[in-house]
Amino acid sequence: MDTRRLTKLVRLKADELGFDGCAFSKADSLDNEAIKLENWLNQGFHGEMKWMENYFDMRMDPRKLVEGAKSVISLFVSYHFEENEEIDQNENSPKIAKYARGRDYHKVLKKKLHQLIDFIQKESGAIHARAFVDSAPVMDKAWAVRSGIGWMGKNGNVLTRKYGSWILLGEIILDVEFEYDGLTTDHCGSCTRCLDACPTEAIIQPSVIDATKCISYLTIELEETIPKTFRNSMEGWVFGCDICQDVCPWNRKSSFGNTQDLKPKSVFTSQSFSFWNTMTKDQFTHTFKGTPLMRSGYEKMKSNVTLAQESIKKG
Repeated sequence: MDTRRLTKLVRLKADELGFDGCAFSKADSLDNEAIKLENWLNQGFHGEMKWMENYFDMRMDPRKLVEGAKSVISLFVSYHFEENEEIDQNENSPKIAKYARGRDYHKVLKKKLHQLIDFIQKESGAIHARAFVDSAPVMDKAWAVRSGIGWMGKNGNVLTRKYGSWILLGEIILDVEFEYDGLTTDHCGSCTRCLDACPTEAIIQPSVIDATKCISYLTIELEETIPKTFRNSMEGWVFGCDICQDVCPWNRKSSFGNTQDLKPKSVFTSQSFSFWNTMTKDQFTHTFKGTPLMRSGYEKMKSNVTLAQESIKKG
């Protein structure tokens, strides 16, 4: 099958599977990104995320992950839903990032990606292909930018004109050629709302994040209790943070997503501090099984909620 026809068929199948975006780039080394990542790591901005130091060569060259790789297909789904806007209006509840209010996106996207791989194999014959959703050393944002899905926003997230940065990325690396897309233009302009809004000053310069100051890192990745120096700046967040995205003009007018599994579960509509204060470990597991909150676990979440409640009382 010719490259143009296969590319078109894959785009159509991706749309049928519920992806909100699909773009193609040539599998090549990420030379510029390698320099940026090395500098970022050398400054210790990754904190306890030591896994980011591992497999550096693979992270920078997809051909080291998949034998004979020729292409990277970047795909995404949006997690922007009207229900999230309603939840955000409840100021008396612990704040949880919008992406974490539905089913674990890793499972949702992985299933779709494998279905797309099966389709490509039926159309083109035997192939070498792997699907990735935060599961291996793959620079998902870099590939999304290279494929033209969006541009790198000043808040360190990929921004799209239609869906803003409310997107979750996945990739397929495979030994099949396609018609490749080009870079899109940057539309952040002179706007600095995300930098100005970050209460912990984690965005130290456009697109450069000191993760050790980021509320998402502090509430999820950091194993120890959140340091006292940050506790009065958490603004009620207990799992992740959406501040730098909420203030972005592109996000305020973005379209809603279509993936029903990512819609917030009903429990997030009614949660409160009292709801969390009386929760047992078994109740936590039963309530949040299959959601990203299981990554932090019961003890970390309870600690985060307690600190958030104490901070609000002091305020």
